[in-house]
Amino acid sequence: MAIRPDEAVIVNALVRQALVSAQEVMGENGLNAVLRASGLERFIGNFPPNDTDPGIQTVEYARFNAAIESFYGRGGKGMLRRIGKASFQYGVREQGALMGVAGAALKLMPRKGRIKFVLNAMVNALKKTNPQVDAWVEDEGDRIAYCESTCAICLGRHSDQPVCHLYVGSIGEAVRWATDQEHGITETHCVAKGDPYCRFEVGEVVRGS
Repeated sequence: MAIRPDEAVIVNALVRQALVSAQEVMGENGLNAVLRASGLERFIGNFPPNDTDPGIQTVEYARFNAAIESFYGRGGKGMLRRIGKASFQYGVREQGALMGVAGAALKLMPRKGRIKFVLNAMVNALKKTNPQVDAWVEDEGDRIAYCESTCAICLGRHSDQPVCHLYVGSIGEAVRWATDQEHGITETHCVAKGDPYCRFEVGEVVRGS
């Protein structure tokens, strides 16, 4: 039987990753204020363990993201992207075996191959921790994109513009890690806009990176 979106959960390990990353970027006081605003006071000074037990409902995670954007106003998008970057870095530190094995092999791949590899690694890691996830990588020749129909960032949210800024930061950092170059990441589709899935397209190398 299919899981309804409002019944979906995020495991403790991913909640912990989000909270640790947010605290790195926002500081403890900033994180605590956002936790209160999003009804997640139970995590103040009490991060969940690093395991795969259910942590929070997906709708709560979406509310957490919305609270960060609201708390920082115009700077909210940038703040969420920074948290996304920190989140991927946390994943590399805590799941070193997953990414470490790829180190030598990645250097032998062409740039496109590196991008596809790291995006598929993200899909596989997410599915391993949460079988409810529906994510995949699109390869349309000159364009590669990460897609997810179960995106927890925008569940239950409604917007005229894409809102998954944390994902943009995380995917951008993943691509930078794999290629040693920063690429533009554009969210072309977003569930919050009424699209059937969120889609993050990897663009050209950013000049000066």
